[in-house]
Amino acid sequence: MELLEDSIVPEHAREIKAEAREFAREHIEPNAQEHFQAGTYPEEILEAGQEANLVAQDIPEKWGGRGLDLPQLLALTEEFYRADAGIALTLQLASFGCEITYKYGSDEQCEEYIRPVAEGTQRSGLAVSEPETGSDLAGMQTTAEKDGDEYVLNGEKYWIGNGVEADWVTVYARTGDDEDNRYGNHSMFIVPTDTEGYEAEHIPEKMAMRASKQAHVEFDDCRIPAENLIGSEGAGFWMVAEFFNHGRVIVSGHGLGLAAAAIEETWEFVHDREEFGRTINEFQAVQHGLADMLLEFERSRALTWRACEKVENGENAGYWAALAKTSATEAAVDISEQGMQFHGGRSVLDDRRIARAFRDARIPVIYEGANEIQRNLIYGQAP
Repeated sequence: MELLEDSIVPEHAREIKAEAREFAREHIEPNAQEHFQAGTYPEEILEAGQEANLVAQDIPEKWGGRGLDLPQLLALTEEFYRADAGIALTLQLASFGCEITYKYGSDEQCEEYIRPVAEGTQRSGLAVSEPETGSDLAGMQTTAEKDGDEYVLNGEKYWIGNGVEADWVTVYARTGDDEDNRYGNHSMFIVPTDTEGYEAEHIPEKMAMRASKQAHVEFDDCRIPAENLIGSEGAGFWMVAEFFNHGRVIVSGHGLGLAAAAIEETWEFVHDREEFGRTINEFQAVQHGLADMLLEFERSRALTWRACEKVENGENAGYWAALAKTSATEAAVDISEQGMQFHGGRSVLDDRRIARAFRDARIPVIYEGANEIQRNLIYGQAP
């Protein structure tokens, strides 16, 4: 069974998809279960991805990357997440937040911070969410106060990918307090993680995506040069909002990869397992369940690739990104749950691929904006 076939993928994105599939089969799939069960960071796989030019390659050629566009990144994402979501997330987080810097930052910032990430000698991160605030971008409380030729950061960030491993992180912080312009009170900053006043620790064991690491970050009078401001002061909300439109299309790929993995694993299992003298795929109830899984997957994949084109072209991007993200991630939850049911008692064993997919699928419906927020966006931005 081949669910992630190429016909729906734009022709120019098929080569990178083939590269990603080969890499996933050679490096991700054979090591996925080991890293999941141990909860270990896949350092060697990340290094292999960097050597294969499959990590941080959305970075423009000007700064050392391949300049992959949104369809190419989505094509790659489907393949990586079908193999394993935790390892895939680690590979993608290696350059998290870079897009904001190379899109809005200065040439000097890109040369100093973006090029090393593209070359694989540094890693980045993005610090937006906080312990008490997730989806409310205008409500973030971490502050950055101007003090001469420096900014002083104070506050906390939570669920920060690469918060410990990164060489630098892009930080979303409050620089104003205008109640009449709540969307103009935040700015973006580059913060090297070796700066005094930056402290990060790994968040304890997670139920899913265990091969990726997220951190709790604290800023305690963390001083950075004023030139580490990205773009202009007060523009942070709009930078992050646009960044999330692209990111939600990619998260749709997270859902599609996980859904494909769940269907493939379930299809093989029901055709091999015997009950009452026949393989269980011969029961009509099972056939209908598999049909429903395929229906939901194909609907979501078609919507995701349509949304990818819309977002790439800037056509009501927030609406289409929210549609795709909600549909694909919820499909992954539904499909993996049905796969668990068809696996019966074996599904609860944590050495089963279906159990890993079931756990991992529960996460993308939350990150990059919980799906309840996506429904707000869909309603509010409907054409």
